[in-house]
Amino acid sequence: MNWIRKGPALWEIPRQGRMRVPARVYATEGMLEQIRADQAPQQAVNVAHLPGIVEASLAMPDIHWGYGFPIGGVAAFDVRTGVISPGGVGYDINCGVRLMASRLSRAEIQPRLRELVNQLFRDVPTGVGASGALSVSVDELQRVVRQGARWAVERGIGTEGDLEYIEEHGCITGAEPEHVSKRAWERGREQLGTLGSGNHFLEVGYVEEVYDPVAARVLGLEPDTVTVIIHCGSRGFGYQICDDYLQVMDKAVKKYGIELPDRQLACAPVDSPEGRAYLGAMHCAINYAFANRQVIAHHARQAFCHALRLTPAEVGLRTVYEVAHNIAKFEIHRLASGERKLCVHRKGATRAFAPGRPELPSAYAAIGQPVLIPGDMGRYSYVLTGTDRAMAETFGSTCHGAGRAMSRMKAKKSAKGRNVVAELEQRGIIVRGQSRRTVDEEIPEAYKDVSDVVEACVLAGISNKVVRIRPLGCIKG
Repeated sequence: MNWIRKGPALWEIPRQGRMRVPARVYATEGMLEQIRADQAPQQAVNVAHLPGIVEASLAMPDIHWGYGFPIGGVAAFDVRTGVISPGGVGYDINCGVRLMASRLSRAEIQPRLRELVNQLFRDVPTGVGASGALSVSVDELQRVVRQGARWAVERGIGTEGDLEYIEEHGCITGAEPEHVSKRAWERGREQLGTLGSGNHFLEVGYVEEVYDPVAARVLGLEPDTVTVIIHCGSRGFGYQICDDYLQVMDKAVKKYGIELPDRQLACAPVDSPEGRAYLGAMHCAINYAFANRQVIAHHARQAFCHALRLTPAEVGLRTVYEVAHNIAKFEIHRLASGERKLCVHRKGATRAFAPGRPELPSAYAAIGQPVLIPGDMGRYSYVLTGTDRAMAETFGSTCHGAGRAMSRMKAKKSAKGRNVVAELEQRGIIVRGQSRRTVDEEIPEAYKDVSDVVEACVLAGISNKVVRIRPLGCIKG
């Protein structure tokens, strides 16, 4: 596979065979060996074969192998000639991140850190198939998927201020419950307010380093500020919707005569009965995830008050921003031919809109969209902002996290005979998980160093660094 250097952190795989566009990979030279050892670059090439794809098939520096599309993949499709693909969104529809900031400093919570982490572990259900903090009927769940995070706020679970700082204000239009299967409804009924398992987590940390004082001040992220990061998605509800529609799309590929280099890229024209049905169901899962994180945030606030014996006003835990990184959305982007409406797939990639975009909260219009990049539970996470270059090159997209460097099986082997929880505690990080296996699969070295991923995005000009956040405590499924 021929790789051509196009910039300090950008490489292009030229069109060949039936590729409609080139594939482009954002990475530093030092990251290339690890990236090229994986099948993910071939997946980015495969995506470049899809009908209606615009400009290029893109891969962020945290790229690794996924289902159909690589994780870390971005692709935009013309809404008239292009396709929609569940593999380009992923099984965990609207998996995303919420960042919250408090009025507390690291020193203020340190004496009761263990109690805080234990309280969070009690109050926020974790693990495979965990029943939620809320159990709702199917009729009520249909209201949830139409209203998203607002459904929770209207029931006293959070505030209007939260909605202002969530992508799409916590509710995307176009949810169509009639396109969701009975099995998905049943799976979603008891999982609202749950983290789930795998790489999902709730982390307490503090602002360790500030790179952009102006943007940090706008976001309220002063040095030593205590933060909460919530990383989760649409749980079994979204998983089932993806699973259901992969079968639908498999038939649609034959119906519309779409030639694919990989069956996992199963898709349908955006403007087809199958495409529209998937979009309606996917939007339901997007709103479910927004509501899910809203409920978790509410219980995190309660846990802080309980464990630290403070009032909500004293804790002051507010939403800084929340953004999705497994999603397909209709957006207007400027291309060489002019402005066009596109269906942008981001799978393990984050929207990173530049200053001045109307989609941003007015308070952030001058600095650009906050981008939330969690790392592993032993090192650090970052807050970035979007740039004009991202708008020009990546459809306003950037990385979403560290990206796995080891399979879960390899991570478990590496952790054999070790006490990972004790190791992390020696580094000042309290970790609670449903099982030793979960923690072992998520050892810090199972992931790339997120600072390398972030530096590649900064070097390429598609993100700006604002702050680095160091973990103090983490709960995992």
